[in-house]
Amino acid sequence: MHTFTEENYLKAIYHLQCETHSASTNDIAAALHTKAASVTDMLKKLADKKLINYAKYQGVSLTDAGRKVALQIIRKHRLWEYFLVEKLKFKWDEVHEMAEELEHISSTELINRLDEFMDCPRFDPHGDPIPDSSGEITAQPFTSVLHLPVHQSGIIAGVSDHSVSFLQYLEKQQLTIGRKIKITEATDYDVCIQLTDENKELNISREVAKKLLIAI
Repeated sequence: MHTFTEENYLKAIYHLQCETHSASTNDIAAALHTKAASVTDMLKKLADKKLINYAKYQGVSLTDAGRKVALQIIRKHRLWEYFLVEKLKFKWDEVHEMAEELEHISSTELINRLDEFMDCPRFDPHGDPIPDSSGEITAQPFTSVLHLPVHQSGIIAGVSDHSVSFLQYLEKQQLTIGRKIKITEATDYDVCIQLTDENKELNISREVAKKLLIAI
């Protein structure tokens, strides 16, 4: 068994490794909103448990055992998010914190039955892939709307920013998962991209376009 704090560290290290291939003490501290000294103490504990590879002043990486734990936590988190949105009808900007609590439920049987009950979804409400019961994860290839050429169409399949404010903005603009859009104009001068969506025109900033993902 692992503590909630240990699980949170392993998950944070996994995400940092996916983004940058390594995780520093400062990166982990920033991700978990804690002090570097506290991170160092926890890293020593995780290294003693053979869950991470850690040497002072060098990057941190997960061992195979640590990666397995991290993926199971991520699996639970994303399954709960799917359940909360699809079955309990919460909005996609409301479920992250609830899933943060639910992901620490230790019953494997409960999670496997939850997965079966929902017909084994492959992606959570934000487009992130859900690891299977063996910890295997199949990432969906994405490109951002920012990189789509003018006149190109696509279906929104994910987001790279899970913040409440960003998700609420997308909800208000009806730029949600499954929505088909087409790039009609991209203007350098005013840092703006124009979309059409079911004959409705919408202007979004390049920053928003960068975080809005299309399946390829």
